[in-house]
Amino acid sequence: MRLHNREVRQDVRELGALLGDVLEDQTSRRAFETVESCRTAAIDYRSGDLDSREPLAAELEGLSPHRQRVVARAFTTYFELVNLAEERERVRSIRQDSQDGTLADGLEAAAEELATTDPETAQGILEDVLIEPTFTAHPTEARRKTVKSKLREVATHLETLDERLLTDKERSQLWRDVDAEVTSLWQTPQVRKRQPEPEDEARNVQWYLENTLFDVVGEVYDELADALAAEIDAPLEVPKLFEFRSWAGSDRDGNPFVTPEVTAITLERQRAVVLEKYYEELKTLSGVLSQDGSRIDVGPAFEVSLADDREALPGSARTADERYPGEPYRQKLKLMRDRIERVGDVRPGGYGSVEAFIEDLEVLAASLRENGAETVVEAHVDPLRRRAETFGFSLASLDLRDHQQKHTDAIAEALEREDIDYAGLDEDGRVELLTDAILQDEPVLDLEDTEGLSTDSARVLELFSQFADWQHEYGVQAIDTYCISMTEEPSHVLEVLFLADQAGVVSLPEHSGLDVVPLLETEYALSGARRIMGALFENEAYSQALEARGRTQEIMLGYSDSNKENGFLAANWSLYRNQRRLGEICDDHDVTMRLFHGRGGSISRGGGPMNEAMLALPNSTVTGQIKFTEQGEAIAEKYGNPRIAERNIEQMLNAQLRARKQALEQPREEVPEAWLEAAATMADAAREEYRDLLESEGFVRYFEEATPITVIEDLDLGSRPASRSGERTVEDLRAIPWVFSWTQSRCILPGWYGVAAGIDAYLQGEESRSSGRSNGDEPRDEGDELETLREMYDEWPFFRTTLDNAALSLSRTDLEIASTYADLADPERREAFFPRLTEEYDRAVELLTTIGERETLHVRDWMGENLARRNPYVDPLNLLQAHLLEQPQRSDVEERTLRLTVKGIAAGMKNTG
Repeated sequence: MRLHNREVRQDVRELGALLGDVLEDQTSRRAFETVESCRTAAIDYRSGDLDSREPLAAELEGLSPHRQRVVARAFTTYFELVNLAEERERVRSIRQDSQDGTLADGLEAAAEELATTDPETAQGILEDVLIEPTFTAHPTEARRKTVKSKLREVATHLETLDERLLTDKERSQLWRDVDAEVTSLWQTPQVRKRQPEPEDEARNVQWYLENTLFDVVGEVYDELADALAAEIDAPLEVPKLFEFRSWAGSDRDGNPFVTPEVTAITLERQRAVVLEKYYEELKTLSGVLSQDGSRIDVGPAFEVSLADDREALPGSARTADERYPGEPYRQKLKLMRDRIERVGDVRPGGYGSVEAFIEDLEVLAASLRENGAETVVEAHVDPLRRRAETFGFSLASLDLRDHQQKHTDAIAEALEREDIDYAGLDEDGRVELLTDAILQDEPVLDLEDTEGLSTDSARVLELFSQFADWQHEYGVQAIDTYCISMTEEPSHVLEVLFLADQAGVVSLPEHSGLDVVPLLETEYALSGARRIMGALFENEAYSQALEARGRTQEIMLGYSDSNKENGFLAANWSLYRNQRRLGEICDDHDVTMRLFHGRGGSISRGGGPMNEAMLALPNSTVTGQIKFTEQGEAIAEKYGNPRIAERNIEQMLNAQLRARKQALEQPREEVPEAWLEAAATMADAAREEYRDLLESEGFVRYFEEATPITVIEDLDLGSRPASRSGERTVEDLRAIPWVFSWTQSRCILPGWYGVAAGIDAYLQGEESRSSGRSNGDEPRDEGDELETLREMYDEWPFFRTTLDNAALSLSRTDLEIASTYADLADPERREAFFPRLTEEYDRAVELLTTIGERETLHVRDWMGENLARRNPYVDPLNLLQAHLLEQPQRSDVEERTLRLTVKGIAAGMKNTG
């Protein structure tokens, strides 16, 4: 069966030709010829028809500033269009594989896996699973919202061309519309002229929830129910499996612009959006449920529900009777719409909670089933109920977040006014004071009294003073989590619990309205997990709060800062090892653990396929509940297209169901001690090599010279500053610009540096890497050690995923391009660092292909084709960017062009930070 009219090469070719026409129309024939000359020179070099990139570099450097800008714009726009073509190809693959029954990691496969156990266990697995994607406002999305909107229109036209039977006239009209969008795109500024505000970021996250995920989630539930019914004879109830959360508008860590007012506006807007969605769904349902009341028996439960609504809303009931005489379902739906309209309103009668709304839908569904309308329920009522269970009245629950030091300082300043020297207490003293204060009935602080406090401390107290009001207005579920960055001591967690207690959000032992979530991201915190969490679980006040929250503890793991501090291999090992440790601690205290994985879009920040990451987690940590961040360009890539969004959600659900079943069957993952020792040896050596690089004299200066970090810091990517304090140190720099800068220069060292050093240390045993090389010895390529590594790769999901992710970063690295950036550095610094990076890269490539027993780095077939298609077009942008960075002084036009090259390379690499 033919499902599609086109293929990716055709899309790329025709979109490229269209862009060429627009370029010539909007600029000149000479400008078009310049772009073509650069394009062909780049392709010829990559294909081996040119011996050097020098002609391309010379041509770019010889262009006028205006013509350089045209070239940068042309290649940037090309990548925006090619990304759409590749997105379309991914949809083709999903649809064709689904039709052929070859779609891997789908819900059918998950149902087959559950069918291998008994129905009771399968039901328990379903009830254990809760997946919480959490959208953040982290500034890694390089495109403007206006640009994304235009590209989405082009994508819609491509879908129509690909999936519908069209007449020649219809096809011509569609291409005219694509031409119009690309022309408008060319005329639209690519670079933001103002820094986005937190409200902009919240609206961006809201768009994906409202326009893609709201519809997709119901379809996923339907498909899972069908798959389970086909595989398992016993009836299974599919519970709530997903909950979406957001940091946009509520993450205050390092962002002074996220004020309580921004959080309040975000809560109100999200509620308004989701209520409008429910209202429209109920209107649509009213068009379906036109049953004649004289021909059906709606049942006593429905009659009672309708009578209650009539009593609560007599005016609406009269309108319903007049508009829908003799149509009880439509009358009920009219009253339900009015109750939705009155949520949060001064008028009485609105739904007090989403549970009441869901109860009405269940009453309606039961009545329809009693009247033989099961298919109507399945097609229309159940999907709406699923959406209500998933999105509530908040669309996405908000997580609050701030740095632990802000809470410590605020409490110290506030208590100082009460003649309590909190700042002078040691850790034990702080824990004792906070515990006693939480357990006593009388408040210690007046959170509304901020007189004499520093600005930061006043903001902390102001936030908590409004916390209870938000929960009262929007419901506890709308904002019930508080994440603490850089948690390193038990007191850092108790400080938040104390402030929440003072605000009335917590009233122990009866009630705790929030999960307090420590973010463990430094090596000190991760290695001290038992010290921190054990002390909390045994603390009298915290244990009461834990009991009030169902004895579930959420713990966030920071991938980004852990990587920046320790390097890729050591960070991954530390996270794996400490996840196992956290699982043991929680088991020892009879606590259900929910790990919150703070993953970024790039490999070095925990990125990569989420379903593979889920299956690689230690069994002891797989409780069924999992939470992870989604951010930047990864949100657009995963959730911009409904079919791709559905596929991502299906894969995550497949992985989590399988992982939970595996964890129940084998609670303690059996990893040979020799493998654990090998991983520890490699991680220690990798960290030592990585830290030695970072701490080498002149390295920070080299980083500044050989990457576009100074440009990236000034880009208006997000509302949060790029640096924590404005200092130029690796420690102070946020992980996103750190990775973004190396990615732009095509030397993606955060994703692989130290891997070769670590593996060599294991292969060489006790010998140091440096001594082995200085004596002319080659690391052993055969023997027990290499075979052990191959066994680890074949049989240990954690190790295989880690090496595959490193290989992906190595595949995207291009040291020949990176050498152009290295040439911008001081010659002595270049000689000190670039050969060192090259040596580590070359050895890593050799080792990973040897261990994986393959000829290429990438393990996915599409990666080679993807790189071959993209690399020649990224090269001119890289060479132009390096040339502009070299200029001691740049004109306004050159400065804008330089910023544009950052956008273009990000689009070409499909990755920022």
